[in-house]
Amino acid sequence: MSATTSASSTALDPKEEKRLKGIRNIGIMAHIDAGKTTVTERILFITGRTHQIGEVHDGAATMDYQEDERARGITITSAATQCEWDGIQINIIDTPGHVDFTVEVERSLRVLDGAVAVFDGVAGVEAQSETVWRQADRYGVPRICFINKLDRTGADFDKAYESIINRLGANAVRMQIPMGAEKEFYGIIDLLTRTARKFVEGSSGTEVEAIDIPEEFKEIVELRRNEMIEKLVEVDDALVDKFLEGEEISNEEIVRCCHSAVLQRHAYPVFCGSALHDKGVMFLMDAITSYLPNPLEVGAVVGCDPRDEEKELVRGPNSAEPFSGLAFKTIADPNGDLTFVRIYSGTLSRGDQVLNPRTRKRERVGRLMFMHADKREAVDTACAGEICAVVGLKNTTTGDTVCCNDNQVVLESMTFPEAVISMSLEPQAMKDRDKLSTVLAHLCKEDPSFRAMVDADTEEIVISGMGELHLEIITTRIDRDHGVPISVGAPKVAYRQTISTERDVEGKHVKQSGGHGQYGVANVRFVPNNESEEEGLEFIDEIKGGVIPRQYIPAVKAGIVGAMQTGGRLGWPFVNVKAHLHYGKYHEVDSSELAFQMAGSLAFREACKENTTILEPYMKLSVQVPEEYIGDVVGDLNTRRVEVDEIAVTGDLREVRGAVPIAEMFSYASRLRGMTQGRGMFSMEPDNYRPVPAWVAEKLVEEMTK
Repeated sequence: MSATTSASSTALDPKEEKRLKGIRNIGIMAHIDAGKTTVTERILFITGRTHQIGEVHDGAATMDYQEDERARGITITSAATQCEWDGIQINIIDTPGHVDFTVEVERSLRVLDGAVAVFDGVAGVEAQSETVWRQADRYGVPRICFINKLDRTGADFDKAYESIINRLGANAVRMQIPMGAEKEFYGIIDLLTRTARKFVEGSSGTEVEAIDIPEEFKEIVELRRNEMIEKLVEVDDALVDKFLEGEEISNEEIVRCCHSAVLQRHAYPVFCGSALHDKGVMFLMDAITSYLPNPLEVGAVVGCDPRDEEKELVRGPNSAEPFSGLAFKTIADPNGDLTFVRIYSGTLSRGDQVLNPRTRKRERVGRLMFMHADKREAVDTACAGEICAVVGLKNTTTGDTVCCNDNQVVLESMTFPEAVISMSLEPQAMKDRDKLSTVLAHLCKEDPSFRAMVDADTEEIVISGMGELHLEIITTRIDRDHGVPISVGAPKVAYRQTISTERDVEGKHVKQSGGHGQYGVANVRFVPNNESEEEGLEFIDEIKGGVIPRQYIPAVKAGIVGAMQTGGRLGWPFVNVKAHLHYGKYHEVDSSELAFQMAGSLAFREACKENTTILEPYMKLSVQVPEEYIGDVVGDLNTRRVEVDEIAVTGDLREVRGAVPIAEMFSYASRLRGMTQGRGMFSMEPDNYRPVPAWVAEKLVEEMTK
């Protein structure tokens, strides 16, 4: 974008400033089974939002309200709720931890101002912990950390803390230390105030009593407190000097530095407890309100003018500004789709008309509500800094901006990972085919990581997603929730292709058939592009002297892109290709955009002849098993082409970390259960695409060309 900027200029009313300072928009994020939903349930209970604690293991968690979530004991879709603590309104989004539903984390983090990263006190940083941490980095989300489950056998606060530093590269800062460990975890020492609180017996951790710091902790408290201050004052040069000179730093100065360090993502304060037994959650709530930012501190968002993308527009967190918001989630509903919107500026009221700059269409806000999991609280107006759900936006999908027509703006959207597996499906009764198409369209609108298409050759319906569990949930919903019985095919891997070696080719499309003919010649040098961040095509225009007129050059690129997506005889899309268009020919009368598009397509097809490499998706893998099963598990993994990086000791478990082709991991869950008597567990996250071995490639080509 150019430097042309339209800045926010509306003065902030004192009441509006106070309102915005009293809001926190936060997410709870972590690896699966680290305790995210349990933390959220305790927060809702101690803030009075719910009057009964819903347990994940009982299938009664408030935030896991879908039938599949309660049956499986995992979070599948992000859920929003609100509560209040110490006069602060906290809008919470509880996100999934399973890699198959990482898109839910992605779109939530895009609109949040802060997050609580939850870590298992036994396992520390796990595979999906790294994924969600990187997602938060990408969107610049300030975070605090909560090391959970410290009363479990094998829990080790210091080891979990060190894993945050070593595996995430994060500047973690202890703000508390636990007293006792595992079953003997009986209290928490606050390093800021040098106070110790002991959990009252029988209160499940909801009541604490102040005690003197036990003698055995006094020395470590001073050591850890000094470390805390040293890390936090780095954001304030004056306090650095004061610290180095040995002067006392006041608690107020430490709090101010901690808040500033979190906002700048310079440091990540670490707290501790056991959410299942309510231990430490009250102190976590104090940390959320003290250290995570309000919408004013996050500041204005920058977008662009939809009529001139070079022109930057700024929208400040102010209800008096023109309305702008970002749709980050859609739920298909028989009574009208629910669209979740983060409001960045202005106000949104029931009955308002808003513009979607992508579709250029106006839409009417039918109803407006705040969400508490699956419960809805109707409201007339929502203001800047708030998250609401809207009924009535028929053509707005995830990532779309909504704004007022008089002051249009397009905000930064979000990116979603490509699907890694697919399967075919068909309705058991042909009369349901049209209904199935409608259902799939609804599911695609809800979930940007889910794809559905009809194979042009076989007329099969093919669905694609992020993993076996993802597609299993989708197919279950089609049958159970939408009443369309279906038959499904075996999962298939989403392979890709790339060119193996550099080739300089000529694409020539010349046809003469009386009257105007077609004439387009493009000379293109194709080069493997494995080091580039551009996954698809990097197109470089090197035409000189007008040998191809400028208006035809985009057509050459379009032809190459089309041929790459078609995938040639194997049908898998091509990626990681660099194309240098360096020469060509045209005809004054017979040349056209269509002719040069065909020339680009023919050039790419020529470059691919006997010159392709098949790529397969690899996953980062973590397998945790008791020590007595490690030999059998590693032996089995070796048959699956796993590249083992390390075998680590995690509490009383052995953890195998490495990378594996997803093609080798279908049905692994049942295999692992059988080998470990149900005591093993594993997780995966997308890593990258790598060339398949020659013997695997031969099999794949044989299967695809039968």
